[in-house]
Amino acid sequence: MGRLGLAFRCFFRVLGGKPLPEELTGQVPPPALPPAPTPPRPTRDDSEAAVQLLALLQKEGRLLDFLQEDIDGYSDEQVGAAVRTIHSSCREVLKDHVGLEPVLPGAEESRVTVDPGFDPSRVRLIGNVTGNPPFAGILRHHGWRATALSLPKLPSGFDPSVIAPAEVELP
Repeated sequence: MGRLGLAFRCFFRVLGGKPLPEELTGQVPPPALPPAPTPPRPTRDDSEAAVQLLALLQKEGRLLDFLQEDIDGYSDEQVGAAVRTIHSSCREVLKDHVGLEPVLPGAEESRVTVDPGFDPSRVRLIGNVTGNPPFAGILRHHGWRATALSLPKLPSGFDPSVIAPAEVELP
């Protein structure tokens, strides 16, 4: 699975309040720690908010159409051209509706120290994890944290499970 696919999969699992799949973590679990503060939560059901965000990504960037498409028959140039448009549109949706900030400040590939008492939901240790913190290592990805979620109010009677309505063109 590529980094983009992994990022989307993790994003929607976290947004839906679900843990990351075991096949993605693959590391020695850190010691249990007290729960950390949680990011702001939407006021309605989390699954409805996740579906609505997915609907915005589909409406503006046709993200689901792209992800559901079998792209094996297309050239790299054709895929690249499609991705540029999808990326731009989906990035705007995130900018307009989701406040994002890095979990850890600093540039990727910089040296960092993970102190005792770190929150395992915020920092995932990878590689040769032995012993007890503090751990010194290389920041491979700074992570993302949602600081805000601002979704439009759904109209009364709207089915919150519909990501994108079917489109029927009349003659």
